[in-house]
Order: sequence, then structure tokens, then C-alpha cells
Amino acid sequence: MKEFDVLFGIVKPDRDGRTFMMNLKRANQLDFMRTAICASLLGFPFVSMPARAAEEEKTLEAVTVETSRNSQLGIAESANTGVVTQKQLDARTVYRAGELLEATPGLIVSQHSGEGKANQFYLRGFNLDHGTDLRTTLDGVIINQRSHGHGQGWTDLNFLIPELASRLEYRKGPYYAAEGDFASAGAAALVYADQLEQGIASIGVGQNGYRRTLLADSPGFGTGRLLYALELFHNDGPFTQPDDYRRFNGVLRYSEGNAGNGFNVTAMAYRGKWNATDQIPARAVDAGLISRFDAIDPTDGGVAHRYSLSSQWRRTTGAGSSHVNAYVIHNKLDLYSNFTYFNDDPVNGDQFNQRDRRVTAGINLGHTWSAPWLGRESENTIGLQFQNDNIYNGLSNTAARRRLSTTREDHIVESSVGVYFENTTRWAEKFRTVAGLREDFYRFNVRSDSPVNSGRATDSIASPKLNLIFGPWAKTEYYVNAGSGFHSNDARGTTITIDPKTGDPADRVTPLVRSKGFEVGTRTEILPGLQSSFSVYQLDFDSELIFVGDAGTTEAGRPSRRVGFEFNNYYKPFDWLTIDADLAFARARFSNADPLGNRIPGAVEGVASIALAVDNLGPYFGALQLRYFGPRPLVEDNSRRSRGTSTLNGRIGYRISPKMRIELEGFNLTNRKDSAIDYFYASRLSGEPPGVATDDRHFHPIESRSFRVTLTANF
Repeated sequence: MKEFDVLFGIVKPDRDGRTFMMNLKRANQLDFMRTAICASLLGFPFVSMPARAAEEEKTLEAVTVETSRNSQLGIAESANTGVVTQKQLDARTVYRAGELLEATPGLIVSQHSGEGKANQFYLRGFNLDHGTDLRTTLDGVIINQRSHGHGQGWTDLNFLIPELASRLEYRKGPYYAAEGDFASAGAAALVYADQLEQGIASIGVGQNGYRRTLLADSPGFGTGRLLYALELFHNDGPFTQPDDYRRFNGVLRYSEGNAGNGFNVTAMAYRGKWNATDQIPARAVDAGLISRFDAIDPTDGGVAHRYSLSSQWRRTTGAGSSHVNAYVIHNKLDLYSNFTYFNDDPVNGDQFNQRDRRVTAGINLGHTWSAPWLGRESENTIGLQFQNDNIYNGLSNTAARRRLSTTREDHIVESSVGVYFENTTRWAEKFRTVAGLREDFYRFNVRSDSPVNSGRATDSIASPKLNLIFGPWAKTEYYVNAGSGFHSNDARGTTITIDPKTGDPADRVTPLVRSKGFEVGTRTEILPGLQSSFSVYQLDFDSELIFVGDAGTTEAGRPSRRVGFEFNNYYKPFDWLTIDADLAFARARFSNADPLGNRIPGAVEGVASIALAVDNLGPYFGALQLRYFGPRPLVEDNSRRSRGTSTLNGRIGYRISPKMRIELEGFNLTNRKDSAIDYFYASRLSGEPPGVATDDRHFHPIESRSFRVTLTANF
């Protein structure tokens, strides 16, 4: 029996990447020995071995494997999938909770407004706005909000509590059958722990009004565990008009069993309220009218809440493994923005209110089983994903958050069903395939306050996937990936006939927009302590989702193509030092001819980061992270471009005792005056001639240098 046949036929890594599920009926003592050797070769120390079960025992026992970084050789379908462990996540210095996703190589998380607003994302040549084409989930529960009042795919991560995250799984490209809407550029799946190693009590204080307290633990309760967490947070930022961001987060989870056989039930609650310094015109700063941390409209801001109830159930036997994930979420947002200042209304200003209130319900089902085919080891997975959104959103003109008039109000019911099948077959010792087919069905029902914009629409799309994996030879694997994916468009665009703001005729958009991707890559661990991956990809979209800076929303645009490469490295030269170094570049272009030009506004080109983490040096530990994302075109003809942005963050900590530590975190240590986001559009300031708008670069600055101190006690 070959060592990889042992892994494929008897030992299967669970989705957490840290647990081997061992089929005791198929295994013998020699298998255990070979598996231990193979696990070690793949970077998984085999730490324990269950006693052989009786012949009739079919339950798969769990063998927990702890590593600082999970090897993906023999597991991954492409060069751009990975698992980031809790230890790695803990080592990161994050200014905001959403930056936890930056553990995904090549992903940048930023902000262009008040801290309570959803983050800005950059990945694979995309300015993803607030989450378009980046599918994000927590414990299988979708976070992206479709047909949102502000932007398609709205991804608000402010409800995350980083200390509860046990791992992050990432995938890039449309090559995976289980990933549906918004996953063409990538998918990030966060997982919360069912059980904490120790209770956590922490308090943090810092500059710019930063205050944070956290209490979390997971004591035994009945036959299971009851995890709870409470977070209180406040931050002003460096702005002249303080953000005064206040948030409350609560989590309550009951769980029984383990990663292979068990269940949990989770309730979450989040509330946030903030002021916002939105993007400001460069001409006002250059003229000395305002500083780079001032606001044009000091009444911008918002309030939001998210309440959810979810449950997971997992069962693994000799016949296969099954999972069920069900959830219901109530989201609400009131967002006040002013991007053009006094262009449309010289008297009251151009502030507008985007409202979104929704209940999202869904269920995900999946079953995996082994089914030898043509004498080869083969595994099949089937799945079903259902989601329904009951949405009420609206757009109004306001002044100082006081409503002046209503532009439109809509009630949207958007439903979808996705079914998929995936087969993994090992054709030879050094060759396996992962092939899948996904079919998605959507139904849009829009009831607008204007009957001409009401209606129904339906659409469906098939998405085939194929991944070829060769090796490993000398601890090196090679991948060829091809697949089709999609993103949905705003439901209101599928039924619109008249622009509610101008009264002009409007074209309807395609409900579901196809993407096509192709990628070749390699992953190697040939050098001791070093894990590297390199890939070259192409991604085509039938229609690009574009953020419109003066309208405060996204709209369907022209077809596009991206060609790029990614080079990712994880190196652990010593027990006390870890190095992450990632480099990515993308060439993004509209693929049809237009006199305006073929550049995609905001499309990120070069991205790089290097992070050092130091631990196991007695009581001291620390980290340092440099990240960079390069200039972007701001208009189609590339005549206006942004500058590049660099930040250096770090922290140093000291363990006062085994149960207590103190940390000092520093952000933007070099105090650079870069932009978190840049746009180019027309606006008018109050002192400028009426009826004359000025085309200008509008930007939101990165935060100035600041420091935070956190004291943490475990119990």
C-alpha cells in the first residue's frame, strides 16, 4: 500500500485541516504506522492513535493534529487554497476586525468611511468595493448581502470577534463546486471555535478614543460546552469629526461532539453606531480649506445591527460524512453619505440616506462518500444550498440626517437554490482530479413604489469545474484549474425601466453574470521549513460590477479580463521566527472597445506584504507587518491614477505570568500620508460657482500613527 493511498483511502483530513478522520474498519496496525509516517512527511505530526475498534465499528474517530501552518500537499485542489490556523491569526496586528481576512495572501482590507461601515476589499486585480466577488462566510453562514441598499454583496464584518476565530480557509478563482455567488475572485471562510482553551478577559486602551473590553469562555454545560463572548468597543479615529464608533458584540454557542460528529447552536448580536468622514476632494486639502482628516459634511454616519441564529450538525461514519447548516439573520442599516457635497442641491447639500432592512434564511446540506470507480479510489460530494432574502430598502435625500424627499422604496424577495456535485478520483499515485458541476436558480420579485420599476425575473446558470493535480515529486505539486462561476446583480436592476432619480429610461441588467477562469500553479515544500506557491491566472467576466462614486452604489458595467500572478511564501527558519511573504500582480482591462478607454477604475495592480512573527523567546513575543497596494487607474483612459499605499504595523508583548500578558500595538508606524481609497468624479463645494461641478480626485486617508495597549488575563 502506497503512503498516499493510505491517506486517501483510510485517513481523510477534516475541513479544519487539523483533524484526521480515521476509518477504523479499513485500517490495521500497519496502516496506522504508515499513516503516522505519511502525516509527518506532509507536515502533520501524528500525535495520537486510537485503539483499533471492533470489526463492526464504523464510526470515524478524531485524531487532533496541531501545527503552526497546515501543509496542503495531497489536499489542495489549486495553488491558491489554504488554511490559516488560530495561531497564525492570533499573531496578526489588526486595526479593525475585518483585517483578519488579510491572512488570505494578496487580500487587502481597507475603509473609506466611518468604522461602522462595511470594509473595502482588494484582491486579484479587483477593487471589490464592500464585497463584490469575494464570498465570505462564518461557520458556513453567508455574510455577503445581495441587492443591498448601498452595494451589491455588502460584507459587514464588524460583528466578528477575532479571539473566537479558530481558522480561516481561503480559495481563489471559480474552480470549486461548493462556492456559489460572489466567489469568482475568492472565497474566505472563517470558523469560530466550539471550545476555548482558556477563558479570556481583556481590556484595551489607546489613542484616538480607542477602548475595548472582552470577556469570553466555554465552560462545560450538561453533556456539552457553552461558549459565550461579550465585546464592548469604541473608537474615534484621527478625524476632526470623531467617528465616535460604538459597538456591542455578543455570542452564545452550545456545542456537543467534535469536528466529525457533533452539533452546535449559535446566537449572535451586534449593534453599531458611528459618525463618518467620507472621502474628501483633493482640491480642498491642497487649497488649505480643510485638513486631510476633515469632513465636508460632518453629519454623515450610520447605525446598524445584526442578529442571527444558526446551527450546524455533522456526522461521519464508515459510509461517509454529512453536514447540515441552517441559519436566519436579521440585518438593518441606516447609512448617511454625501459624496458630491453641494452639486445637486446648492442649498441643502447632497446628503442621501440608504436604508436596508432584511431577514435572510438559508440551509446548506452536503454529503460525501467513497465510491471506487474503474478500480480507482474515488470520492463523491453532493450538496444543496438554499437562501431567501426578504428585503426592504430605500433611498432618500436628506440634510443633517433629516429626510427631505424619497427617491425610491422597494420590497424585494430574492430566492436562490444551488445544487452541486463534485468527484475526486486518484487515477495514479501522482495524479488526481477534482471535477464538479454546479447549477444555480434565482428568482427576483421587486415591488417598487413606482409600478414601472416593479416586476419579477428568473434566471439560472450552470458552472462546470475541473482541477488536475500532479505529484507530489520532491515535495512539489502542480495544478491546472479551469472553471466557470458567477455573481448576481441587484434585483432592482433586473426589473427597472425608469431611473427614479432622473426619470430617464433605464436598461435592465442580466440577473446572473458568468465568469470564466483558468489557472496553472505549483506548490512546494522542498526546502525545510519553507512552503511556497506560485500561480498564473486569467479571469473573464461578462459584466463588471463597478462602484459609482457620485451615486454611492454599484452598477453593472462592461465585460472585463484580468491576467495576473501570485507568489506566496511561509517560512519558519527557527522555532521562534515565522515569515510570511506574498506578492501579487494583476492586469485588469475592459475587454470591449470604447472611446472612453479600457482601464477598470479602481482595479488594484500590485499587492505585496511581508509579516514577521516572533514567539518562544521566554516571556517576549511580537510581530511586524508591512503591506503595500500599488497605484490604480481612476478613469478608463488611465489619465488619472492614484498613488500607492504602504502601512507598517507591529506589536510587542510580554507574558507577565502563564495566565496574563500585556501587548503594545502600533499602526502606521512610519506615519505615512497615503490613501485608503481614491475615486475620480465631479463634485461641488459650497463656495464654488453654482451649477459648475469640478472633476477631482476624492480620497479617504489611512489612519495616522497610533498605539494601543491591551492587558489579557486567562482563566
